[in-house]
Amino acid sequence: MTFPESTTAVVHLDLRTGAAALTTAQAVRDRVAEQLGRAGLPEPDHPLLLVTDTPAGLTGHQLQYELLSNYRAVGDTRILVLLVGSSPGSYAGGEEAYGPDRRLVRPATLRASTIGLVWAGDLRSARTALERPEPDDPASLAVLVDLLSVPDVFVRVLEDLGGLPDSVAAPGVQLLEQDLPPEVRDRAWRDALSRFAGEDGGGASPVTLPPAARLPEPLGALVSGREGRPHGHRQPNGPADLAHRTCAESLDRVDDDLVALRALPGLLSPARREALESNLDQARGHLDEFRALVERALQGSGSGSGAAAEAAARLGALGLRVPPAESAGERVGEGLRELARTLLDEGLALRSVAQHFTALAGRVEPVPGTALLHRLDDHSEEAVHRGSATEYAAPPRTPAPPLVLAGAAGALGGLWQVALLPLALVVPVVFVAVAMWGARRLRTGRRTARWTVGPRVAAVAGAVAGAAAAYATAPPAWLGVTGLLAGLGLTAEAVRRLWRSMATSWAAGRGTTALRTALDGLDALLAELVREHWAAEERLYCADAARSVAGMLRATAAAADAQAVPEPTAPAGASASGPYGDEDWLSAPSALEDPGAETAHDGADDGDWAAAYTWESGPSGDRDDPYAAPAPDNPYATSAPDNPYATPAPDDPFATPAPKAASADAAPWEDTGTRTPRWLDREIGEGGPDLVATLAGDLRATVMVAMKPYWGAVERGQAGALAVRRTEERVRDVLSDARHHLWHNGVLAPPRHPAEHRARTSAAGLLGTDSLKVAELMGRDTDGQAVVQLSSPEQGSLLSRDPEAARWIPFAPRTLQGEVETAWHKSGSPPPDGALWTSSGRYAGLIRLTPLRMGVVDTVLPRQSRGGSTRPDHTDHTDGARGTYSSAGTETGGDEGW
Repeated sequence: MTFPESTTAVVHLDLRTGAAALTTAQAVRDRVAEQLGRAGLPEPDHPLLLVTDTPAGLTGHQLQYELLSNYRAVGDTRILVLLVGSSPGSYAGGEEAYGPDRRLVRPATLRASTIGLVWAGDLRSARTALERPEPDDPASLAVLVDLLSVPDVFVRVLEDLGGLPDSVAAPGVQLLEQDLPPEVRDRAWRDALSRFAGEDGGGASPVTLPPAARLPEPLGALVSGREGRPHGHRQPNGPADLAHRTCAESLDRVDDDLVALRALPGLLSPARREALESNLDQARGHLDEFRALVERALQGSGSGSGAAAEAAARLGALGLRVPPAESAGERVGEGLRELARTLLDEGLALRSVAQHFTALAGRVEPVPGTALLHRLDDHSEEAVHRGSATEYAAPPRTPAPPLVLAGAAGALGGLWQVALLPLALVVPVVFVAVAMWGARRLRTGRRTARWTVGPRVAAVAGAVAGAAAAYATAPPAWLGVTGLLAGLGLTAEAVRRLWRSMATSWAAGRGTTALRTALDGLDALLAELVREHWAAEERLYCADAARSVAGMLRATAAAADAQAVPEPTAPAGASASGPYGDEDWLSAPSALEDPGAETAHDGADDGDWAAAYTWESGPSGDRDDPYAAPAPDNPYATSAPDNPYATPAPDDPFATPAPKAASADAAPWEDTGTRTPRWLDREIGEGGPDLVATLAGDLRATVMVAMKPYWGAVERGQAGALAVRRTEERVRDVLSDARHHLWHNGVLAPPRHPAEHRARTSAAGLLGTDSLKVAELMGRDTDGQAVVQLSSPEQGSLLSRDPEAARWIPFAPRTLQGEVETAWHKSGSPPPDGALWTSSGRYAGLIRLTPLRMGVVDTVLPRQSRGGSTRPDHTDHTDGARGTYSSAGTETGGDEGW
């Protein structure tokens, strides 16, 4: 018997108490749909139905079993029947009666290959011989049902039952439950939600996006394409290129004239200055024309996807070339999804990721040309004049070489004795005359060029120093003549250098530098305008989508914050929807940890199965009298005799004993609300260091799955308010589902949508417990001492004595697989055969399925009336007087057939 790999939730039905409500196919479907809906699951293709009943209920609830076996689904409906308690016995020949547990009578309906029976005659929950728990102790039965409700365990048990005679076995179990206290789990859940959502900083701290090379390819292309486009923005010989080239040529002529002016002939003749000023005026005019063209380009380019094509056409008319977008805008939605996944995998909170998407929108969004118009003021005619005036008003700066040359020239020219001492003034006088002449040559209007005084001072100081040296040493006359000639030579070199520096400063003050700067700035503004229009529509779409994603992430963070707020305690007497409810199940006590509170049971509510074993009366019983007999008009109602092993009255051979409620004055060891069965060890941790981080990572993976349809809407350009609203609803649903999973499956089991690339941490990191006990329990030798057989003494004689016939199932959560296998390897213990690693559940341990002896299971066919209705009180048994039915359901004698 094979089953599909994908499983769903196990639906639990308790026919001991709820059979009366399941009398039609629609009622069965409604009950199944109710439980699946509470778990947030759709109708499965291969339903898994766990039915709790008593051995007598197999024939007493034949109608229900027929309805369940005929449950319509796309695939196979698999049913696992858990029988608890003693069989009422079977009859042969009308007089001879066997005691309880001698036969297990089942209808032929339950012989299908997809149906198996597990018969637990006594749950053996007593830890000492003094305890007297009921065979169907509610607390123990709740654990067993919880274990079989794990889909992997359900499927494996059903598979192993298929290999046993009659698909019937008696279970033996030894379990270890590892979990957290409710308050620790609740606190960790809320901390994980807060970490997952992040703090709302109001955008005060800006974030830095990764470099374009680290961004997903579509986004990186848009970012790098905007920031790194080449400067080939002007079409050759186009209007913009001609205007720019004309202005640049005028400035080149100005530079040539400046080179000529800086030579010594420029100091002597005014012609070179006049030529420079003429070309400078032409350059100003050409710059004004280019500035006007740039202004037209900026004013003619709007914003928005509708104006992109029109703006590109206007730019083309002005001689500007906008490169084609090619495939830069493809797969933008996929790139946004990949960026969100990358940032979330790095551990960033939702609000931080939203800030990254907002920053991305700012980087890729095209800026309209009208938004760049204000930058024209930086290159206007007034700005050029301001720059020129600043250069002209700057204090003159004398390079160091002219100062040294002036000082040396003055010292050499001052080597004269007393009679010739006036000749020492020749060099200083030359420096003064050149300064006056140069200032006059560079005079502009009423302003005279500010000639530096440093060389004159240096020349005078040098002359004084030379005269003092001559007075002290009394050099000959020829030495003074030689010094004067050398000083005049140094004076000429110093003057040349000073003139070149002064001419350059004067030209900058006239605007040569400011004009060149303005031309380059205007051209760079044109290049930026062209870059902003490259892939304008794609970038605008990307920016809008990024802002939409940012809003979606903030809404998701708000939903997580709402989930993290502690819920108010319900007032006493208020109705609750049970532990599967959407609002209060997380704060409700676990059925396994604090089931002592008596819970009123609704017969139509099989979802709250743990509470179904502690309610006081059946759906039709009297609450004041838990042992009252059922109403006579309900043939499937249950009765509760004081002796659960007593043989039913002859007029009702199919009556089902109801679970006995704990009395108020019962002994402490008989309190079913606090008893832990002896085959269950509970290891409660206080939470490991990785608990909150792991839960937050689970939330990230789960929310990414919830947002999957939203990414499709982003790719189609339909990420509007409707898509956001639907995504918010899905996010709330998956958060509620994650909370449901955490509460009912523990933290060891991965969520329904785990992160495939992220390994789950160990039990020590999650629970603060050690997995060594799990390894030891699973690795126990499969002998009689390894498990506790859940069978009554009477039922023990019906079990097979062949030790090789039993089926063993060692199992543990898949999260612990690596740790357990490592522990086996270190200890040298061989791994057990057929180990089962469950994807959910909080239990680990051993299950043994022991088959029954041949002939113990009696399969019968029910008689039907002419109307076709099943008559449970006229079932034929083997060797009956009216007909004999074998295990295969074939009639071998009698005068009345099927």
